[in-house]
Amino acid sequence: MSLAPHSGPFGASQQDCSVTALDESFTSFNMSSSGSSGEYLQEADSTIISQKEDGKNYSMITPAEKLSLCERRAHSFADSEEYDPCIQELIRCLALSRLVYGNEHFAVAQAQSRLAKAYLQYKGWAHQAQEHASQAHEVLSLCQQEERLSCLNCFLSIHQTHGSAALHLGNLAEAESSFQKAEIVLGDIVAQEATGKEDRLATEYEIFTNLARVYQRQGRPEKALSQFERTLELLHQEEQLSRICFVYRNMAAIEQTQGHLDSAIEHLLKAHSIAVSQSAGGLEGAQITHSLALAYSSTSEPQHNVDLAARYFEESISAYRSALGPQDKLTLSAQDDFSHFLLLTGQHERCAEIQRESLSLKKSTFGELSTEVAETLQLIGGVEMTQGHMRHAHRTLKKCFEIQSLLYGPQHKKTKATQRSVDMLSQSPEVSEKRKASRVETRPPFCAVVASASEVTSSLSNS
Repeated sequence: MSLAPHSGPFGASQQDCSVTALDESFTSFNMSSSGSSGEYLQEADSTIISQKEDGKNYSMITPAEKLSLCERRAHSFADSEEYDPCIQELIRCLALSRLVYGNEHFAVAQAQSRLAKAYLQYKGWAHQAQEHASQAHEVLSLCQQEERLSCLNCFLSIHQTHGSAALHLGNLAEAESSFQKAEIVLGDIVAQEATGKEDRLATEYEIFTNLARVYQRQGRPEKALSQFERTLELLHQEEQLSRICFVYRNMAAIEQTQGHLDSAIEHLLKAHSIAVSQSAGGLEGAQITHSLALAYSSTSEPQHNVDLAARYFEESISAYRSALGPQDKLTLSAQDDFSHFLLLTGQHERCAEIQRESLSLKKSTFGELSTEVAETLQLIGGVEMTQGHMRHAHRTLKKCFEIQSLLYGPQHKKTKATQRSVDMLSQSPEVSEKRKASRVETRPPFCAVVASASEVTSSLSNS
């Protein structure tokens, strides 16, 4: 929902109409409130009403009092992670701010900024967030009555939200500009010694990592790595180990994309050391170990790193199983990566063994007729064919073909490739002899098809 500023101040009749509409929405809200947050809000309502000396009813509360109530409601819903009601209250805060202060007041800019941030943070609605952030910036540029520090904090929030929304939408130049402006504003706030160290570090971390993402998506890896280096310097001040791991993993991904596998492995080993020291076997440790295994298996001389790659693959699979369970998609994906590595290094039997063990889990996780099941059957069939087990390979690939035909259609390139393999295997002596024997075994006895001479004679005489 977009609430663009109206031109000019509200007239009296306009205020009455808006207040009436808001009264109706409050009444509707109170009727549907339940549970702990509902009781808290009803208590807040009764507190405000009890303060009125003339005993006014709820509908007669002034817009300023309703604004205060809405702000408390929004905070309460945010704390309890009820995001849709929270956003509705923030929309009411924006409307009431206009009623109370007019369209060009700092309170309106602040309400727009909070609503923009909520749209992005709670719903992922980048277009709405960008629109409200732009409107907040416009209002803030016009108002003169607020102290400079409050305006700077509001500008900081606006630039961060606008930058994140632009990054989400792929407007990279716009995102870069917004985050750079946020960094300048933060510098002004720090210069006034108006922010605590913890808040400053959290804000700098957000700006630095977002700028690194922008540079990474712009295809500027050196700038992205430089930005992540700044982030590491920041995090080491407070020893925020989990975030340090996250940064190292991102740096490794950039280096690996550039083909710098040695540097990527170096970053991942640092992240792995931290993750294991924090919580051995956790999800983060599993993901880092999995990345290490993939990096070692991709080096220019993989034969020198076979043992290391295998070790990290097994470690990551074990950690995934402990953290998520054997049927989780990440666990099964790591097993597939390990299987392909085993295939490349000539360990065909072990590859097929892992795939056979995962087949039932994939059927329960993804469904009998799924891409994952078809690819597993294709891999098993390929290994069986390589090992000379033609009859087993024919049966496995035939099942794969049936699934692919349903998933992709008979004319898809994957389906056609599997069909060619099945046809080729059908011509092999092992399969063709088995099929002939099967046809003989299922053929009905001769006496069941052709009647005996006595039966024919008897039939003729009776006729």
